[in-house]
Amino acid sequence: MRWIFVYGLALFAAFAGVQGALADIRLAQAGGQGIPGSGPMSGGRAGGQPGSEMPSTPAVEKPDAGAKKAFAAGVKSLNRAHEFEEVAAKATNPDKKAGALEKVGDAYSRALDQFTEALSNKGDMVDAWNYAGYVHLRLGAYNESIDDYNHTLALKPELLEAFEHRGEAYLAVDRLDDAKATYMNLFNHARPLADQLLVLMQKWLESHRLAANGVRAADIDSFDKWLQERDGIAKATASIPH
Repeated sequence: MRWIFVYGLALFAAFAGVQGALADIRLAQAGGQGIPGSGPMSGGRAGGQPGSEMPSTPAVEKPDAGAKKAFAAGVKSLNRAHEFEEVAAKATNPDKKAGALEKVGDAYSRALDQFTEALSNKGDMVDAWNYAGYVHLRLGAYNESIDDYNHTLALKPELLEAFEHRGEAYLAVDRLDDAKATYMNLFNHARPLADQLLVLMQKWLESHRLAANGVRAADIDSFDKWLQERDGIAKATASIPH
């Protein structure tokens, strides 16, 4: 189908061009080095002779200001992506749906570029890491999403929505033990998010019953048993105040 092909191309373009920049930021943090663009900027007449006229240099935006500006632009692009997703969901005409989905990919691409720019200016900007993780999750770049959420939670461990989204990414790459651990943490601290993840776990089971996709049958059976137990406990405790 033409619209699926167009959408696939748009989603691929949405993150293929910025992975190197994010990888550099992650590498710099892992090595304890400074984030590109986060150091002090120098200007003025360095190297000029006293009294000599030097050409004026344009003002350089401070890293924090640049990060905030890029982040705000990224949020706007993300909101546009959501708007186009709604248009695509309601469209009945295949060409209109394909056009809206292409715009979704373009908007996500811009958002990812802008969040990456924010992080290149301020590598500890937790909201930018969080949103980059969300965009990667939406685009199906699950390992990149996990890495982004690892950075997010290292900076802000109490951000439980990021914890849940990372659990979704774990599930998508069949990291079942990590997904289960995420669920248990959320069950104890944020039941609505735990319930949300449980629904996705049940969908994962349904799809892997139809096609294992490389997951061992014994692991699927074990996950099925665990899910039945957890679903029973969740239903039994649903009316208990949390």
